[in-house]
Amino acid sequence: METGALAKLVRDAAMKLYDFCNYPAAQYKILFHFLDTPYDDEKLTALRPAFHNSDIVEELHQEQDYNGGWGRLDHKDYDAKDKFPCSLVAIRRCLYIGLTIEDRDILLMAYEYLESFLKGTSKEKLYNKNERAIPWQKATICEAIESIQPHNPLCDNTYADWLYIVSRAYGGGEYSYEKDKAAQHEVFLTREQRLVPMQFGLLLKRRDKLPPELECALLRHHGQHAYDNGHFWDKNLHSFPENFKNPQTRRWFHTLEYINQFHGSAVFLEKAVDWLVENQGTDGLWNYGGQTNDPWGYYEYFSTGKKDNFNRIVNCTVKVLGFLKAYLNHNEGASDV
Repeated sequence: METGALAKLVRDAAMKLYDFCNYPAAQYKILFHFLDTPYDDEKLTALRPAFHNSDIVEELHQEQDYNGGWGRLDHKDYDAKDKFPCSLVAIRRCLYIGLTIEDRDILLMAYEYLESFLKGTSKEKLYNKNERAIPWQKATICEAIESIQPHNPLCDNTYADWLYIVSRAYGGGEYSYEKDKAAQHEVFLTREQRLVPMQFGLLLKRRDKLPPELECALLRHHGQHAYDNGHFWDKNLHSFPENFKNPQTRRWFHTLEYINQFHGSAVFLEKAVDWLVENQGTDGLWNYGGQTNDPWGYYEYFSTGKKDNFNRIVNCTVKVLGFLKAYLNHNEGASDV
């Protein structure tokens, strides 16, 4: 599908979802993220109070600690019963629904909470079980900070370290483990053979500083691996469910969005876009039906006071539109996709 036709499909589907779901928080997300409505636009400004007072914003406010977090910084527990099992999950939730640092004080407090780790003033300590732990966590914290509000000076050194590492590891256009290891040992003063995973999530937050040839090398290396093996869940892109209403449909998005971080992602995602377009419902929306429990994706929902099929349509369509919008942004100028 040509990019122009895909852009029209996204706009039309976004407006259909806006008319289908009269819940202010979902409508705010549609206007702000999918239709590129400016923050100070009259329509968005008029909708903002209802968004701020919606249940999905209020639950974030009520669950937030006085220090700006939501329990521990990170907590990878598949059996966690809390609404927000850790602060990083809650912050992703804030960003997903469209909150900014200017809205109420939720992300502002979270921003200061994250800064406290880098300033050394946090009462919560980073775990230090091995020599890779601190550099890994610092990069994760900086990525979250840059997601809320970019170009924080506290992240400058961490960003520079990773730009140096990626430049060394991919210096010849292909990944070199030995060069990666040498750079990490030099920067972090580590000695282990195991390395901190490449922190391109942080690097892409300041994409203007990342040379295009390095981003291309990252896409070819990490995108190919994810395409062949899946990312997090083992859902590779060689074959998709015959029935879109498959209990595991949502798990494909872990891989789709992982690859879709990079410019030029169409080289691996062309088939995925076709699959999504072909499975658009007759109403112009998407519905993946009942889903298996995904502990790392359960923050991606919109409460509407309704249940089951209605909510699945809203949640699935938001998910699809978010992917397609990012895909268009990262493949500008492509003749067809």
